[in-house]
Amino acid sequence: MRHLLRYLLLAALATFAAESALAQTQGGREMHKVKKKETIFGIARQYGITVQELIAANPEMNKPGYELKKDDFIVIPKAAATSQQSAVAPVAAGSARKAIRLGVMLPLHDVNGDGLRMLEYYRGVLMACDSLRRLGISVDVHAWNTPDNADIAPVLSEKAARQCDLIIGPLYSKQMAQLSEFVAANDIRLVIPFSINAPQVSTNPNIFQVYQSPASLNESVITQFLSRFRDYHPVFIDCNDSTSQKGSFTFALRRQLEAGGIEYGITNLKSSDAMFARTFMHGKPNVVILNTGRSPELIAAFAKLNTMKATARDVQVSMFGYTEWMLYTKAQQDNFYKYDVYIPAYFHYNPLTSRTIRLQQLYRRNFHQDMMNAQPRFAITGFDHAMYFLQGYNAYGKHFTGEAGQTAYGNPVQTPLRFERDGNGGLRNRQLLFVHYLPEQRVETIAF
Repeated sequence: MRHLLRYLLLAALATFAAESALAQTQGGREMHKVKKKETIFGIARQYGITVQELIAANPEMNKPGYELKKDDFIVIPKAAATSQQSAVAPVAAGSARKAIRLGVMLPLHDVNGDGLRMLEYYRGVLMACDSLRRLGISVDVHAWNTPDNADIAPVLSEKAARQCDLIIGPLYSKQMAQLSEFVAANDIRLVIPFSINAPQVSTNPNIFQVYQSPASLNESVITQFLSRFRDYHPVFIDCNDSTSQKGSFTFALRRQLEAGGIEYGITNLKSSDAMFARTFMHGKPNVVILNTGRSPELIAAFAKLNTMKATARDVQVSMFGYTEWMLYTKAQQDNFYKYDVYIPAYFHYNPLTSRTIRLQQLYRRNFHQDMMNAQPRFAITGFDHAMYFLQGYNAYGKHFTGEAGQTAYGNPVQTPLRFERDGNGGLRNRQLLFVHYLPEQRVETIAF
C-alpha cells in the first residue's frame, strides 16, 4: 500500500494523475484556463516557471485575498510558455547541470496529525525546490506516503528509490533499520528530519540526523549555560509539578555547578515572599531556572518575581527557559522582555521578519490555507532543510557533510543547521540557539 507523489502534483493527500494544460492564446499571450483544485504552485511547475514569474505576469495575484477560481484565465509568461513539463520532469528541464534526485519518505496523508504535519513539511520542501530553480539548481522529486503501519520494503524496491541522491525520512523508528541498509547499499544520503531513535547514525556515514536525543541536548545546553552565565548566581525554583520531565536537566546542571564550585540557591513557588526573596543575591545578577516547562507554573513564577521586584528593585533577574516556552510567546512576551529570558532551541520562528511573512503568503496562495499554528512551523522547516541539503549537495556532491566551512545555505528562515561527524558514522546536527528576549524589547538569536 503506497502512494507515489510526484513533485509537480501538489495535492499530496492521494496519488493524482497528471493532466495536460488547457491553454489558449489571447492577444498574442499564452493563457491557462484554471481547473478545479489547481494551485498557483502547480501551474507554475506545469509550465516550467517559478511562482514569482507567474505572479509577475498576473499582478492581480498580489492583491490581498486573491484566490484561483475554476475557469479563470491567467497569463503564462512567453519565455516559458513553449516548454511545458511532464509530471516527471525535473524542476529545471533542459538545465546543463544534472538534476538532483530527491526522495521523500514520510507519512503524507490526512488520517492523523503526523500525516498533516509531514504534508505541510513536504510542501515547504516543494517551495524550496521552486526557489532553487531560480538559482539554476534542478531537482527531481519523488515522494512516497509511508505511514506508521507501512511496509517500507516495497517502496525501497522501486527503481526511482534506488536512483535517489538524497532521501528525507523516515518519521518512524521502525522503518529506520531497512532504510539505513538501503542508503548504505546504494550510496544515498539520508536526512532524518525529526527526532527518532536511530542508533544507525553511529555506524552509517550516509546519515544526517537533525534532532538529537534529550540527553545530548541537555549536555550541549548545560555547556553553553555555564559559559554564558558564569558570572551569575543561579536560582532554582521548585514548581511542585509531579509530571515534569525537566528534572534530568536541572539535576545535571546542579551537579555541574557543584563540580565547578559555583554556589546556587533553591526556593519554591510555595515559599513565603520573604523566604523567596532571600534566595536572590544583591550586587550580582541572578539567573532563574524552573524545574518545569509548563505554562501555569511559569505564570506563577512571574507573579512571584513581580512581588519580589516591587520591594527589591536592585535585584537583577534573568530567566533560563525551555523550548516549550516559545508556545507562550504571544501571551508572555512582555514578561519575557522584562525578565531577560533565554530559551534554548534548534530553531527560532520569528513571524515579523520579511522572509517569514513572504513564505507564509506564498504558502497561502499556493495551497489555499495557512500554515499550522505550531512551533516550529513545519513548512518553513521543510523549506530550510531542502534549501540547506540541496544547495549543499549541488555544491559538494556526495562529499557534502554540513560541517563547519561547508555550508552553502547561510541564511535560514527558521532552522539553522551545522553537523559534526559521529566518529566513523553519520552526522549529527550540533547547531544550538539561545533565543534571547532583551529588556529593550527586541529578540536576538545567539548561535553556538
